[in-house]
Amino acid sequence: MSITDKQLLSAVLRKDFMSFVRRSFLTLQPGTRFEVNWHHRLLASELVRCLQGKNRRLIVTLPPRNLKSTMASVAFPAFALGHNSTLKIVCASYSADLAGKFSRDCRTIMQSDWYRTAFSDPLDTAKLTEFEITTRAKGGRLATSVGGTLTGRGGNIIIVDDPLNAGDAFSEVKRQAVIEWYGNTLLSRLDNKAEDVIIVVAQRLHDDDLVGHLLRSGEHWVHINLPAIAEEAQWFEIDNGVIVGRDAGQVLHETLEPMKVLMDIKANMTSSTFAAQYQQNPIPLSGDMITWSWFKTYSAPLERQKGDYVTISWDTASKSTELSDYSVGTVWLRRNRDHFL
Repeated sequence: MSITDKQLLSAVLRKDFMSFVRRSFLTLQPGTRFEVNWHHRLLASELVRCLQGKNRRLIVTLPPRNLKSTMASVAFPAFALGHNSTLKIVCASYSADLAGKFSRDCRTIMQSDWYRTAFSDPLDTAKLTEFEITTRAKGGRLATSVGGTLTGRGGNIIIVDDPLNAGDAFSEVKRQAVIEWYGNTLLSRLDNKAEDVIIVVAQRLHDDDLVGHLLRSGEHWVHINLPAIAEEAQWFEIDNGVIVGRDAGQVLHETLEPMKVLMDIKANMTSSTFAAQYQQNPIPLSGDMITWSWFKTYSAPLERQKGDYVTISWDTASKSTELSDYSVGTVWLRRNRDHFL
């Protein structure tokens, strides 16, 4: 590659964040193909708007494994510090291990030859740790876990990436701890509360998770909500008037997760978990987890077919008092994904 080609590539990487993401992905996962989808371009556009000061509060909710962390927690801080090495960026995730991984990935990008060429090597290599990246202009990226202390530390951009572990979704104590940490600790770390930026990227886990709390707070948030299967048409205008999106019923990323794959995932999850994590539509606390509309009737006994599976289940009474429950037996036939009682 000639010098002119290198200069052109560096110029593209400096100017176009989506190109920067693709180059970062190649550095972090060499040999793995990056299937660019419209939602990547949308997320890139919204993150750049935050960097430009056009949006101060951004929430992005989308299913797992759709590159949100690579884009928001890894590539975006590196891109932002390349353009302004005085920025102070705080990145928080639900665990120290996860926060540390994202920090190491960001450092890998910023220490790469192509990054140092494109952005004149802003790193202060004498002050690099597992959880902190520092620039020569005294800016940098600080990684922390949700619940961690930030005494004496501030930021111009705060990025909250998956603040709650999926395994803790139904723990009111854990959910409330995240919300209180955000309000009592993280929010106060903004250097300029009138101008600085907060970005939250997550999969929905519960109606009362941090995203639900923020959307009900009354504060204005730009919310990009991307379910795995569109329940209504979604069209967005990004850079230079380009329109991206999909019609109702279309999947988010056809190449990565076509409808058949999503249906297989749904079949192995509870409906409430799929509704939350994949459809970004957690069942409200007052809502029913089981609805009568799911149940149909049949008028004649079923004849067994090849592949049917019959289960007889008993719940026997342990006491014979008048107010005790009855003994109950049920006979179920499972045929493919249908169940008959």
